[in-house]
Amino acid sequence: MPKSAPRPPFVPAGRPGAAPDRDAAMRKAIRQIPRGKVATYAQVAAAAGYPLYHRHVAQLLRREGNALPWQRVVGAGGQIKLKYEAGLEQRARLRMEGVGFRGVRVDMAAHQHRFRTWEFDLE
Repeated sequence: MPKSAPRPPFVPAGRPGAAPDRDAAMRKAIRQIPRGKVATYAQVAAAAGYPLYHRHVAQLLRREGNALPWQRVVGAGGQIKLKYEAGLEQRARLRMEGVGFRGVRVDMAAHQHRFRTWEFDLE
């Protein structure tokens, strides 16, 4: 039986690119969120140029959280997605930065960061 040619590597949907480039773009987007503002995981991924990679933003924060302002990234609708003590710490950090809450969610109308992607230099 003849051997077939090797299959090309799988590239997921979205913008193709090396993982270091993708991670660097996401780190840059997270660092652009100012004090007193928040952005969702999906917003960060889209601003970095990878709109389908919101779960990767969560993985990146889990790996490198202390080097980034991780508390400024929340779930859709302003929901804190972290559980137990980590969620309480995120809420406390956001309150210290002046972020307001409506119940258990961040007041997104007042505190949502709007990325200006036309100024986003990925180089």
